[in-house]
Amino acid sequence: MKKDFIFSSESVTEGHPDKLCDQISDAIVDHFLQQDPFSSVIAECAVSTAILFIAARFSSEAYVDFSNVARNVISQIGYEQKEFNSKTCSIITSLKELPLTEEHNFDERKLTEEEMDHIPVRNQVTLFGFACDQTASFMPLPVWLAHKLSRRLTSVRVQKILPYLMPDGKTQVGVEYVDSRPRRIHSVTVIASQLKPSVKGGPDLQQLRDDIIDNIVTPAFHDEEIKPDDRTGIFINPDGPFIVGGPSVHSGLTGRKNAIDTYGEYSRHSGAALSGKDPVRIDRVGAYAARYAAKNAVAAGLARECEVQLSYSIGRARPVSIQVETFGTGRIPDDKIAGLIGRHFDFRIAGILRRFNLRYLPSIIKGGFYRKLSAYGHVGRMDIGLPWELTDKSAEIRDDAK
Repeated sequence: MKKDFIFSSESVTEGHPDKLCDQISDAIVDHFLQQDPFSSVIAECAVSTAILFIAARFSSEAYVDFSNVARNVISQIGYEQKEFNSKTCSIITSLKELPLTEEHNFDERKLTEEEMDHIPVRNQVTLFGFACDQTASFMPLPVWLAHKLSRRLTSVRVQKILPYLMPDGKTQVGVEYVDSRPRRIHSVTVIASQLKPSVKGGPDLQQLRDDIIDNIVTPAFHDEEIKPDDRTGIFINPDGPFIVGGPSVHSGLTGRKNAIDTYGEYSRHSGAALSGKDPVRIDRVGAYAARYAAKNAVAAGLARECEVQLSYSIGRARPVSIQVETFGTGRIPDDKIAGLIGRHFDFRIAGILRRFNLRYLPSIIKGGFYRKLSAYGHVGRMDIGLPWELTDKSAEIRDDAK
């Protein structure tokens, strides 16, 4: 196992075209579940220039105005430019309403254990969940820092601290590891999409650099143990100062930022899109369950790093395989940790739905639930109370490991 290396992860703001599509897709899921928690829905978006395309298949008693949902998301993100805005963009839909079936029409809260064993998954997929002790959120440091920078980039725009910024932006952080532990910040990159130089208030490159460092980079690292040093490369809009971002420049697609949604490529992910799917889709919620198990294993002190792999086959309720990899950091053998996880965590689809209350959270949480996941990560969040981020099982599995 390589011990000395540099690893970089990126993040994007909520105005990035791919993230715009993710948020619209998940807002549609929220709207269905708020009215009918037994809805089945798959929603995908594509955006380019002044056109947004929505494709959806659904079976539900709910009514959702797809175009209105999309326009509200576009407006809330802050796209008001003539090239792309909520009022003038064209929205094309391809919708397929399916007949109501009994497949989704079960209430996991009322099922017996035997009945839960007869609720199969409808997809075949291999999923990964990961956790490590590099940060308080049990996330790899590079993606944790990249998300902090992206959040700050959005915050200074919304608060009009830097009013010339536009919604689209990117960040990247490179971390130098020594003996497999984070040692220093190798590089920081912030790409801010801003107004054209002809617009009053647009800064030159030096002013942009100073503004970004003072208002974004420095505050983002303020509470971090490892901060940029004299050797850290800091790159602000390295291609130039004036970028008009968003759908007027590059296209977007639902599910194209899987690494940003999970672990920044520090660990594996399934490759399946997380956004735009109702919670009966195991390729979405199984990733949350795997993260829950991995995080509790690390919180229990069983390993410093833990990757949980779940493999599902169509027609079966339980995963056909549960594998654990601790990359040489385990206090006990990996196969024993896998056994503990298999005993203490319910990976059946009905069990996951019940444990995390996934069908009902959009109605409970103001403004919906799934859209909140679609920017800045589906895992490792400390700003919203995600049920799969709890470490309530750590004491239980630690005691069983003795």
